[in-house]
Amino acid sequence: MTEMLTKADFLAKVFDYENNKDWNYKGDVPALIDFYADWCQPCKMVAPVLEELSEEYDGKIKIYKIDTEAEQELAGIFGIRSIPSLLFIPKDGKPQMAQGALPKPQLKEAIENVLFGVEAKA
Repeated sequence: MTEMLTKADFLAKVFDYENNKDWNYKGDVPALIDFYADWCQPCKMVAPVLEELSEEYDGKIKIYKIDTEAEQELAGIFGIRSIPSLLFIPKDGKPQMAQGALPKPQLKEAIENVLFGVEAKA
C-alpha cells in the first residue's frame, strides 16, 4: 500500500535534509516516491499502477506519495517542475528522478534496475 508523506514524515523516514548535506537514506528497504497533485490527470493514471506495484513488491520496497500542492518545500528541494515525478531511492547509492506517467512495464524495469541493481534481461 502506498503511504502519504508530509515533510515531517520525509525527514524521519527518508532523508533529514535539514541536518545533513550529503544524501543519507534512512529506510531499511529501497523506496519510490511519487510527487503528484490531485488535479494532475497523468498522476491519476499512475496511482493505480503504483498501488499494484506496492502489493507486488510488498516488504521489498516502500512506495510513498507526496502531494506537491501541500508539500511545496519538498517539491522545491527536489526541483520538481513537472508531475508526476518519481524518485527512485536505492538502499545504497544516490536517488534517481524520472518524469512523466511511466507505464507499468517501464516502472517495473526501473525498480529492478535502479532499486535492486538488476539488469533487465533482453
